[in-house]
Amino acid sequence: METTFLVIGGVGVVVLALSVLIGDLFHFGHPDAAGPVSVPAVAGFIGAFGFAGAAVAALTGSDGLLVPVAAGVVAALPTAWVATRLSRMAMNMRTDATPTQLDMIGTTGVVVTAITGSAFGEVRISLGGQPVKLSARADRPIPLGARVLVVEATSSTSVIVEETTL
Repeated sequence: METTFLVIGGVGVVVLALSVLIGDLFHFGHPDAAGPVSVPAVAGFIGAFGFAGAAVAALTGSDGLLVPVAAGVVAALPTAWVATRLSRMAMNMRTDATPTQLDMIGTTGVVVTAITGSAFGEVRISLGGQPVKLSARADRPIPLGARVLVVEATSSTSVIVEETTL
């Protein structure tokens, strides 16, 4: 009997793993994955039911189904609720906005390839906490290692800069 419950618990783990790996393809009922019959809720219920039932069947040693099934349900209901809450929290987690061209204006950086009057150079700025290397132009030549201020973003990979002492 323990083996049957362990297989049921294993099915719950496999369903949860598949939902994480291939997305919410097997979703039931609710348009968002945090509904009452979502994949995480079903997987949590099945897994907890199987593993708790196996544990109780092994500990009691009885051949009856009533005690292991009751214990499985008692363990499965809160587990399904927690799985639903965790998936809802993960789906509704606030994140920072994606940086845009406008976010580059006003940032400071350093010249990593000298900017000449006739050709692009390169600058490194920090955008959203990440270093970003961009093509850069300026009204006058700026040497390697000079500090610059971005005054215009002409594209997502190209900026116009001025030398600064900041």
